[in-house]
Amino acid sequence: GMVGAEVIQTFVKRLPNQPGVYRMMNAAGDVLYVGKARSLKKRVTNYAQGRFHTARIGRMVRETATMEFVVTRTEIEALLLEANLIKRLRPRFNVLMRDDKSFPYILLTGDHVSPGIYKHRGARSRKGDYFGPFASAGAVGRTINSLQRAFLLRSCTNSFYENRTRPCLLYQIKRCAGPCTGEISHQDYAGLVAEAKDFLSGRSLKVKTEISAAMQQASEELDFERAAIYRDRLAALSHVQAHQGINPQTVE
Repeated sequence: GMVGAEVIQTFVKRLPNQPGVYRMMNAAGDVLYVGKARSLKKRVTNYAQGRFHTARIGRMVRETATMEFVVTRTEIEALLLEANLIKRLRPRFNVLMRDDKSFPYILLTGDHVSPGIYKHRGARSRKGDYFGPFASAGAVGRTINSLQRAFLLRSCTNSFYENRTRPCLLYQIKRCAGPCTGEISHQDYAGLVAEAKDFLSGRSLKVKTEISAAMQQASEELDFERAAIYRDRLAALSHVQAHQGINPQTVE
């Protein structure tokens, strides 16, 4: 059968100008590479026309016998799906590129009573959970913003945290739960951290279901202020959220 740019060209016509994740496979069906794109059509067109930056990518294109695609609603969702697929499939060309220390991770720290969420580069020496690496630093920044809205986790330095007497602006604009000044109990904050961990590990359906149930309960108890907080958190999540529908490859 055909391989390389010729076979990749056959996919261009049916791809949308939408974000998503793609997999490149060789003739034996091994996944060579998993990538994400802001526009699947543009990215695959570039491969088909031989526009790539390195000899390594050229070699990968020449070995490609078929491709698979997942269209996503947002770029952030594509980013998380890409990272989880790479972790699971360990494609050869991703593993080669991954040794590059410049790619950022999302870090949930494990060395503080109130864990924070950060963009992390370099050696993974700090205690905590690392998600990634992600090939796009800009997308990681945007993802962390959405995750702060969804899970209300802090993103400040420890010294900033220790010196607060009242919560900072991020608490006021609902991007942090304010653990520094006890606006939330340690136990409840730990619950938020656990949900963020679940979400980043690909268990997004479970997290959405839990938050929806909590919102429902709050409104049944006529606690509309609390219900509104859950509603805003769900809205932030759908910003990041994968459609489970067309994607048989989620962890769930």
